[in-house]
Amino acid sequence: MLTNFDSSYVGTVDMENLGYAGTPINDRFYSAAALRGALYKAERYAETMDGLGFNTFWMAEHHFQPEGTECIPNVLMMGLHLANRTRNLRIGCGFNVTPMWHPLRLAEDYAMADVLSRGRIIFGVARGYHTREVETFGAPLTDQNANRELFEEQCEIIFKAFNEEKFSHKGKHYTIPAEVEYRGYPLETLTLVPRPLTTPVECWQPIQSGTPRAFDFMAKYGISGLIGGGSAEGGAVDKHMDEFRAAYARRGVELARGERLALGYQFYIAESREAAVEAARKYYEENMKMFGELRLVRNLSEQQIQAMRNPALAGSVKLPSIEEAVAAGGFLAGTAADVIEALKAVEKRYPGLNRVVCSQPLGTPLDVAMEQLNRLATEVMPAFR
Repeated sequence: MLTNFDSSYVGTVDMENLGYAGTPINDRFYSAAALRGALYKAERYAETMDGLGFNTFWMAEHHFQPEGTECIPNVLMMGLHLANRTRNLRIGCGFNVTPMWHPLRLAEDYAMADVLSRGRIIFGVARGYHTREVETFGAPLTDQNANRELFEEQCEIIFKAFNEEKFSHKGKHYTIPAEVEYRGYPLETLTLVPRPLTTPVECWQPIQSGTPRAFDFMAKYGISGLIGGGSAEGGAVDKHMDEFRAAYARRGVELARGERLALGYQFYIAESREAAVEAARKYYEENMKMFGELRLVRNLSEQQIQAMRNPALAGSVKLPSIEEAVAAGGFLAGTAADVIEALKAVEKRYPGLNRVVCSQPLGTPLDVAMEQLNRLATEVMPAFR
């Protein structure tokens, strides 16, 4: 039953000349003032959502993006700031890119934010998908096996630090604590100070390829998962739902279909389905230009990616359309009644699901995003309460 309505914002500037025929993503370069403005937009998002009764505001950690696409480098710092500007809204780390952190620094920073926000910040981990940021911070990404190996060891350390009063670790990448003497005794354990307010810590992770290894890892630590709406293509949501349940079942935990999961959607509400699709088209296409290039959209050919990169080629090959995304179920577009109908069907299909994350595509201007959040809260959410 859907009881939690969330939204997300990854920290974008208000862009111009959008869509497949618009400015190529690699040609965008914004001023320092415009990039700082993305942080002020996060304040507006959070304050608006808090007033409208949303449950959680999710943000993503990213670095070095003068293109204006993902401009929040520290979601824990931002989350703590937003917790002080809101009353009830929870702030979700969606997600901390763990390979760019020392695991103890991440555990320590989250625990401090958790304590000071009185438990309103939700922890999240991810492996990363931008080579520019992950590799620059000295962690592997082009080598996916090395990236996952590092990520898994880091998470092992983080959960030890959260859950054990005294802990130690010896692995391939980390020896904790350092093998030194301290004030006259050999150092053998550490204690995280402060420790989180509530344990076990609620933790979320994105689900992209959904390998058995990834699901077994999530079940091992009790991690919840976010499935992006774009994964609806080809029945991937059903597959992810079932394999996630199976991984938990292998550890003796029985879940209803959709339990401990959230589904992410992009949405646009208008007076008709046609009007919603047309209004959202350029934002959908700009979003595809950003994420298609990074291989985060399923089944794109090299020719399609080249056409997204070069507007002169946009008409030379068939590119993903918003109509296809709406038909696949990943983009909710139409009247409020249309969106309610689609979400009621989701609720029925996945009886354990209690959370959806309904967001605007990358590049949507702030005024449009605020109007859409208001419509979702006043015209759609009451049907689920």
